[in-house]
Amino acid sequence: MLTNDQLAAWDREAFFHPSTHLAQHARGETPSRIITGGEGVFIEDRDGRKLLDAFAGLYCVNVGYGRKEIAEAIAAQAHQLAYYHAYVGHGTETSITLAKMILDRAPAGMSKVYFGLGGSDANETNVKLVWYVNNILGRPEKKKIISRWRGYHGSGLMTGSLTGLELFHKKFDLPLAQVIHTEAPYYLRRPEAGMSEEEFSAWCAAKLEELILAEGPDTVAAFIGEPVLGTGGLVPPPAGYWAAIQEVLAKYDVMLIADEVVTGFGRLGSMFGSDHYGMKPDIITIAKGLTSAYAPLSGSIVSDKVWKVLEQGTDELGAIGHGWTYSAHPIGAAAGVANLKLIDEMGLVANAGATGAYFSRKMAEAVGGHPNVAEVRGEGLLCAVEFAEDPAARTFFDPSRKIGPAVAAALLERGVIARAMPQGDIIGFAPPLCISEQEADQVVEAMKGAVTAVLG
Repeated sequence: MLTNDQLAAWDREAFFHPSTHLAQHARGETPSRIITGGEGVFIEDRDGRKLLDAFAGLYCVNVGYGRKEIAEAIAAQAHQLAYYHAYVGHGTETSITLAKMILDRAPAGMSKVYFGLGGSDANETNVKLVWYVNNILGRPEKKKIISRWRGYHGSGLMTGSLTGLELFHKKFDLPLAQVIHTEAPYYLRRPEAGMSEEEFSAWCAAKLEELILAEGPDTVAAFIGEPVLGTGGLVPPPAGYWAAIQEVLAKYDVMLIADEVVTGFGRLGSMFGSDHYGMKPDIITIAKGLTSAYAPLSGSIVSDKVWKVLEQGTDELGAIGHGWTYSAHPIGAAAGVANLKLIDEMGLVANAGATGAYFSRKMAEAVGGHPNVAEVRGEGLLCAVEFAEDPAARTFFDPSRKIGPAVAAALLERGVIARAMPQGDIIGFAPPLCISEQEADQVVEAMKGAVTAVLG
């Protein structure tokens, strides 16, 4: 225990944690949770406590913990060649193979994969590519990016601006001027209770068109959106949403960036969310599910249309002036190759669809009738339970009551990790894609007990 006690002290003295109440943690008012191992859907902490991770880390450990195939692929690559850069046409067997494997799985019309390290840097790349393309096409004013309130696209300067959550803006001088936001496709929080899903989708599309016209179509370059809203509440789009949005984008020649950091590689029961919802993106952002987080890696998949303009640009200007030292890092690529093979071999895309439907149905049966549950929603292995003081009137709890965090804490007491989502009393579930029905039942039973403990 001496080592563990020392680790806890070092943790508070030396470690700057992301998305953490820094003062409380430094003072020892919040627990220092040191994770030491994991297998399947379970992780273990330094005290030997076993927890069912119903959020797959940060919706990223899709194949589950302890997969030796990926660990061995990483080790083999490190022994053979731990690093070489990808600049000026250099590559490695793993990076080239992984690019081919991604395109074999990607929606039709995609051409090349640019590799980074995380979703934030991938979306930074995407914005730069959009600006570059419009400059090459002689449209220097067409630079604004439309995102959505409650969308999540990263924590950098541009990507934090794209993110439509207050926590990521306040006191950071964000969003930057080139980013503007439109309505979230959040049916529960629609402006008029009597709207059907199709009417709400049409309303969202109309608001988007109003925004484009107000800004000037010649100034709007791209629209970025997650197929399913992730950190903003795990919200599947209402019926007809993506068809209505894409009609507006086509009308004003606005590019579509599909942020598939969460939904890519099986989370929805489809290989990509773009195919799941009939989206035709110009660029696709990938990260989490690409390696199941066994090593950092992200990607920007560019369409044939975008690639042709990028080629034109380098014919005119020379080599493209963009790159990261760790782009296409061979260890990350080795993890990606092994991970995609496992997804296929284990049938995880199909399991996400089947077990995800079972999980959402059981969750709705267990807690959907509670007087403070406003909605149980989900798609594939994404599920959320949202609470309200009066669901019928859509009157939500005062945020100071922290209902969501209290339910998450009660779940943890019952051996299950879930996530209290920001900007609402919402409990999110995104377990590894290998979860079984029995393990899903364990999560549902814990959630039923947690809701009763907090809300009666």
